[in-house]
Amino acid sequence: MSQFTFTSESVSEGHPDKVCDYISDSILDACFAQDPHSRVACETLVKSDHVVIAGEITTNATFDYEQIVRQAVKEIGYTDTSEPFCDTTLKVLSLITTQSNEISQGVTAATSQSGDQGAGDQGIMFGYASDECDELMPLPIVLAHKLTFGLAQDRKTNKVNFLRPDSKSQVSIAYDGHTPKHVTAVVVSTQHTPAADQKLITEYVREDLGPRVLGKWWRNDVQLFVNPTGSFIHGGPSADAGVTGRKIIVDTYGGWGRHGGGAFSGKDPSKVDRSSAYFCRHVARQIVSAGLAKKAEIQVGYAIGMAKPLSVKVDTFGTGDEARAAAYVLDNFDFRPRMIIEALKLLRPIYRSTTNYGHFGRTGLPWEESVAVAAK
Repeated sequence: MSQFTFTSESVSEGHPDKVCDYISDSILDACFAQDPHSRVACETLVKSDHVVIAGEITTNATFDYEQIVRQAVKEIGYTDTSEPFCDTTLKVLSLITTQSNEISQGVTAATSQSGDQGAGDQGIMFGYASDECDELMPLPIVLAHKLTFGLAQDRKTNKVNFLRPDSKSQVSIAYDGHTPKHVTAVVVSTQHTPAADQKLITEYVREDLGPRVLGKWWRNDVQLFVNPTGSFIHGGPSADAGVTGRKIIVDTYGGWGRHGGGAFSGKDPSKVDRSSAYFCRHVARQIVSAGLAKKAEIQVGYAIGMAKPLSVKVDTFGTGDEARAAAYVLDNFDFRPRMIIEALKLLRPIYRSTTNYGHFGRTGLPWEESVAVAAK
């Protein structure tokens, strides 16, 4: 259809699933801060006053897992001792073992059958870019992230004293062809103190948050839904369970681009679920930045233990010369895990900075940087 409406959602760092992602990435960074060759696959589950960390970690780093967990929870903002989920009172259960030797022998260049660093698992990864906004992202997810980030900033600076850590947003945008025209609907659900009512929070979103963070995309006549159930006092892990890796669409393109199914948080870059998805996004950005297409999607497929991908596909959705874009990709980018890690400098403790408000479309991340590669 040439005219349609598309919707994307975002969740804040206080959402139970994002709490888990942040704990997992905090553990990953703690490993990488001391040992950049750590192998990490860390999952987290939270509920009530419990945090369970589980997975496979092989590292020379030494640290206190419980301390990392408590610090992460404190940074998010769960510090109220009257609530079950609180940084100082929660209980931590650790179920960590080392990485399987059979996986390790396929990932390690010296022992892999390919003679190079192999992929940490089989799977498919996608990367996407679009010229519809400065971030080279689909606009609905960019605006949804602006709302949840704005909520978090207003809470942390105490600009608004009734906000609490758990929140969600949703933005619907009307399109004409490939062009976003206007925002049709906004949904904001935010945890709050008992003293705040729906009317007060709606006024804050309508008069302050919405116009401030959405800028030219805000409309006074937009359909606005704030805490549509009427109230949202009980939230976060005190009320709901959370698990690492359940917000993969929030983490990527808001449902616009395709997704291979692999989550990011808690995984070191030998896991191509993470590193190759980052690289695919990087390559898609270069296609759009080079003017080869208005939209671009990359798909890559791997076999566990093998270095070279099984397939690399470029799709420009009719917005550019697809054959030229494919040749540009194959001539200029190497999708082997070792080369991805080197190109993006991924053996660094940078992963806590990726956890919230999207892994793509934000400055300061190496896969979001443009490179000087001439389009052929």
